[in-house]
Amino acid sequence: MSRIGAKPITIPANVKVVIKDHVVEVTGPLGTLKVPFKVEVLVTHVESEKAIKVAIDAAKHGEDRFIRAMWGTTRALIASAVLGVTTGYEKTMEVVGVGWQASVMGDKLKLIVGFANPIMLEIPKGVKVTVEKQFVKVAGPDKQAVGMFASNMRASRKPEPYNGKGVKYTTEVIKKKAGKAFGSA
Repeated sequence: MSRIGAKPITIPANVKVVIKDHVVEVTGPLGTLKVPFKVEVLVTHVESEKAIKVAIDAAKHGEDRFIRAMWGTTRALIASAVLGVTTGYEKTMEVVGVGWQASVMGDKLKLIVGFANPIMLEIPKGVKVTVEKQFVKVAGPDKQAVGMFASNMRASRKPEPYNGKGVKYTTEVIKKKAGKAFGSA
């Protein structure tokens, strides 16, 4: 039995849930998210308890490891969607380097990070990007879209361990390495 999948997901008052055609549509103040789920997973919205319950038919799929894994995964994805449309997700990135900068140009993020040409990253729909000096805030209701854009931004110029230059998460700690030591022997 899935410990995560068995927990009901409480729905706040300002969130509307519609379950139809194996898709859970969650609508809240920050937008609408759709979460598809497998046919074998049973998702029900209990209006009186203001909760969503996720289950599987133990008689049919109790021994199937993949279906049991999808039970907990489906519950986690729906819970992330509910949290996303109510409070949202945010990642803060830092561009470290002399003369390195980031700027938003329409629906693209322009990174000048020491290459001959600037790097242009497409901002996905539903994701809001703001730049304040060397800090870039990536925010939105979709956890996956926010995390993926932040990851792509970091991958454009990973922080290097000798000077610490690069694009990094603000919470990330870069272990500095010592450079070459000149011998005096």
